[in-house]
Amino acid sequence: MRWTKDPQAVLLLSVHGLFLLASALSGTFLNVYLWKSRQDYTMLGWFTIAQQLALGLTFWGAGKWVKEFNKMNALRLGIAMSGIFYLCVLWAGKEAVNFIWPLGVLFGISLGLFWLAFNVVYFEISNASNRDWFNGWLGLLGSFTGIVGPWVAGWVITWMHGDQGYRFIFTVSLIIFGVSVVFSFFLQKRPVQRDYRWLEAVERMKKDSIWRHASLGLVFQGLREGVFSFLISVLVFVATGQESKLGQFALITSAVSLVSYWLCGKWFKPSYRKRGMFIGALLVFVVILPLLLSVNYVTLLILGIGTALFIPLYMMPATSLSFDLMGINEESAKLRVELVVLRELSLTIGRISGLLIFILVLSFRQDSLTVTLLLLLLGMAPIGSWIFMRRLFHEEHRTSGKSMRKDASYK
Repeated sequence: MRWTKDPQAVLLLSVHGLFLLASALSGTFLNVYLWKSRQDYTMLGWFTIAQQLALGLTFWGAGKWVKEFNKMNALRLGIAMSGIFYLCVLWAGKEAVNFIWPLGVLFGISLGLFWLAFNVVYFEISNASNRDWFNGWLGLLGSFTGIVGPWVAGWVITWMHGDQGYRFIFTVSLIIFGVSVVFSFFLQKRPVQRDYRWLEAVERMKKDSIWRHASLGLVFQGLREGVFSFLISVLVFVATGQESKLGQFALITSAVSLVSYWLCGKWFKPSYRKRGMFIGALLVFVVILPLLLSVNYVTLLILGIGTALFIPLYMMPATSLSFDLMGINEESAKLRVELVVLRELSLTIGRISGLLIFILVLSFRQDSLTVTLLLLLLGMAPIGSWIFMRRLFHEEHRTSGKSMRKDASYK
């Protein structure tokens, strides 16, 4: 299938790109905005835990809606609720730090609805032969919005001197979320199924060794994601004291990421996945080491550029493998919603576990050395992810000539 000839694929990428742009504009500075009101790493940790708990429960609970009813409405509601979240932040202002849990829950629900619906639709319109290519395009969109959004937002916030700039950027994000909702109405309604299996994730973990290893690999992936998703941007702001520097950081790292995802999307082959994932996992850990010398803008930039350069080697195989397993046979493809839920719950367990470790340690000490050692510890998690997933690449090759090529036919 040629993606350029599929209007629905282009529309899905457009909706995804607009959602990422709105998120990049405001999301990059959201935790900095909270940090400026209360300089407390654990507060940010609890805010992220509230998001992840709500996100995981939304994936599980909304699975029935997405499978048996209209998944496109779930996607639209997720986008709309993201806009409502930023509206609430605008309304709360500096008092937002006093509403960490309700705001985190609202944000988590919005993300859960959007990503559950998006991932299911993504599976339905792709297949094992073109999934690496599509992941490359997703990475390119993420990198492009990461270049434009944070740099523009950082410049505007600096130019408008603080709170007024934040309010302007949050308002622009609201508008973009609205445009994304409008675009989503041009996506065709997807076929529905019946009989959502509430406990399929638990049963798979118990009975299916393939998914047990995949889920444990995803848990380790989440260990790193939970903390790194918010801490690096805060550390850049703490080190520089300037939103414009954070925007510059995002611009540089996203530009590198754009090139690396483009190269991986163009040249990365399924046969390279096992070796590439290990090299990527190892190198995204190595680039953390300069922080042991000093936590400053230069060492953080080395971390950011190195991560942007090497993480496609790790993320593309990990993402493609878990979605390929959903199409390994007709039974799995029919349970694609439940397996998307299983995938996200595994990531959520990992993210929350990493965040709890982060909060526990920093409740005693919050100096830069402790933060760096935590980053090193959690930064090793992708290697653990590879250890569990590496044996699944053999299963992938064994079935690649049979059912995995046909997973797009199970609609």
